Amino acid sequence: MSPSAQITLMNFIVLSAISTWFLMAGLVFAAELPATGVQQESHFETRSPVAAKIDYLLFLPQDYERSVQRWPLLLYLHGGGESGTNLAKLKRNGPPKFVKSNPDFPFILVSPQTQNGWDSRTLTALLDNVISRYRVDTRRVYLTGLSMGGGGTWALAAAHPEKFAAVVPVSGVGNPTDATKLAALPIWVFHGGKDTIISVEYSRKMVAAIKAAGGNVKY
Repeated sequence: MSPSAQITLMNFIVLSAISTWFLMAGLVFAAELPATGVQQESHFETRSPVAAKIDYLLFLPQDYERSVQRWPLLLYLHGGGESGTNLAKLKRNGPPKFVKSNPDFPFILVSPQTQNGWDSRTLTALLDNVISRYRVDTRRVYLTGLSMGGGGTWALAAAHPEKFAAVVPVSGVGNPTDATKLAALPIWVFHGGKDTIISVEYSRKMVAAIKAAGGNVKY
């Protein structure tokens, strides 16, 4: 994605609207409150509904500690090239890269890392735990992801559309049969027309299916 597209993506997320949330039980979490305006490595474990461990980067806005307001939250899912156990790899692309040079980013940013693909149940548990621990404006929870993370974005949004104010899948593979679940969500889809890894046809089919279901989708 070009720098101009990244900036456009961030502007869209800032302007998008509402969501609801449901807190899940059976969670174990280990992390200290990071300094604001910087990213800190954190760890999360869930034993319910599925046993899983996940490491992630957490960024809090510069003014988080100096205010009592609730903040919008952005959940970012990386692509296959950033998979593994080295969280520093996440800072190569997308929002984790953006906040390195823009510490005034006015969102809580959660950037998990996976080794074997995205699991919606684990991501949901992580999201709910972060919401329970930090001052999150649950009307403004946003989801985006790149490539493999774009596919994860489609899947998580379909599993829990009520949690997100808007979603931005980038070059991801979705399931067109999920269109009716996604139709009520504001969605902005990005995909390079010359993508040789994930064909642009995957995004085109998702957009067509969501439009056919009466959805609010921009492509």
